[in-house]
Amino acid sequence: MIIEIKVPSPGESITEVEIGSWLVEDGTVVAKDQEIAEVESDKATLTIVASEGGKIEIKAAEGDSIAVGAVVCTIDTSVAPVKQAEPATVKVTEKKSQPQSKAEEAPVEPGEKAPVKTSDSNELEKVKVTSVAKEMMKEYSLSVDDIIKGLKRLGKKEVEAVLNAPQDETAFFVQKEATRDIERKRMSSLRRKLSERLVSVKNETAMLTTFNEVDMSFVMNLRKENQQKFIDKHGFKLGFMSFFTKAVAIAMDFHPMVNAQIDGEEIVSPKFVDVGIAVSTPKGLMVPIVRNAESKTIPQIELEIKELAEKARNKKISVEELTGGTFTITNGGVFGSLLSTPILNPPQSAILGMHNIVERPVAVDGQVVIRPMMYIALSYDHRIIDGKDSVGFLVKLKELLENPERMITGGQEPEKLLLGI
Repeated sequence: MIIEIKVPSPGESITEVEIGSWLVEDGTVVAKDQEIAEVESDKATLTIVASEGGKIEIKAAEGDSIAVGAVVCTIDTSVAPVKQAEPATVKVTEKKSQPQSKAEEAPVEPGEKAPVKTSDSNELEKVKVTSVAKEMMKEYSLSVDDIIKGLKRLGKKEVEAVLNAPQDETAFFVQKEATRDIERKRMSSLRRKLSERLVSVKNETAMLTTFNEVDMSFVMNLRKENQQKFIDKHGFKLGFMSFFTKAVAIAMDFHPMVNAQIDGEEIVSPKFVDVGIAVSTPKGLMVPIVRNAESKTIPQIELEIKELAEKARNKKISVEELTGGTFTITNGGVFGSLLSTPILNPPQSAILGMHNIVERPVAVDGQVVIRPMMYIALSYDHRIIDGKDSVGFLVKLKELLENPERMITGGQEPEKLLLGI
C-alpha cells in the first residue's frame, strides 16, 4: 500500500512552506512516527513524521517551496522496517564500591551549578567537549555518557565530522592551512523573514534606547537561599527571567504606554501583558509568548518559559505560541554581552535587553562596595512612548528587582501600604 505524506498547516495565515532538510535519504525504510523532514515557514520550523512504516520516496528537494497540503513523499508500507534486535542480557558481577571523587563528595549548595559527572570508561574520557558544552553539562548535571546515550540518530554530518577531525590532540595546535574557499547556502524562510522585519523596524519607527543598571544581589540571594526548596516544591530550577517577566508586567501598571501599539492612526492599549521571550535556536531567533504575565505567579511564569524554550529549540513549537505579544525581553547576557541596544519586535513599541551580571564597585550609603550589577536597556518607539515613560519604566523595573517583595504589593512600598499613606 502506498500512502502520501502531505505538508501540515503551520497556521491559518500560512499557505506555503519550504523544505528545510530531509532527515532520511530517498529509498530509506522508515519506522512509524519517525521524524523524516523539517519544513520551514516565515514563523517557525516544523517536523514531518512518518504516519506509517515503510520505504520512502521523496517528491520534493531541500529548498523547494511547497504549498500546504501538497505531497512531499510517499511511503510503501509493503516494505516493513527491520525491527531492532533486543540487546543480550549480560550478568554483571558487583564490584566493591570505590571511594567517591572530590567532585562527587562535595555537596552542591542551593542555586549553585552541579559538577559534571564523569565516566569510568577510558573511551568516554577521549571524547572532546567544548567549553560551551561543559557549562551546559554542569548546569544540568550531565556526564559524557549521558549525552552519548541521549543521541537518537547518527547521520551523514556526524560521520563526516569524525572523518575530518584531527587524528590526535596535537593537531589542534597546528596552524590552519590557508584557503580561499567560500561556502554559500540559501537563507532559510525564517531567516529571510527576520531580515525583512529588522530592516523595516529601522525604516518605519523612531527607535531610541535608554539605559539603567540593576543591583542583582537581592534577587540572587533570594534565588540562592530558596533554590533547593523551590526545586523540591515545583520540580524545576528558578532562573532570573521569571523575575524580570513579572517585574515588567507590574511596571506596565505605572507606564501603560510601554505596552501600547500604533495601528494606523490609533493607539491600541491592551489591558493584558503578553511577554515575548527571545530564544536563540539553530534556525534563528524565535520569540515564544508568555500570555497574561500580569496574572501569573513567578513559578507559573518560570515553568512556561522553560517549556516554551524547549519547544522552540526542539522545533516543536506552534505558530500560535509565537504569535502576538505586547512586549519582548531579550537576554544577551547568556552570551556574555555587557551592553547592547535591542531592536524592536513590531508591532510592539518596546523591548527590554538584559545583559551579563558583572561584579563592580558601587557607592552604597557613602561606602564603596562590590555588587553584582546588570545593565538593562529599553529600546522604544518614540512616536508613541515619551522619554518620561521610557525612563520611568526602567526606574520602576530597577525598584522591583532591587526590592523583590514589592512584586507582592503591586509595586507599592509595603511600609506605605501598611501605614495607609
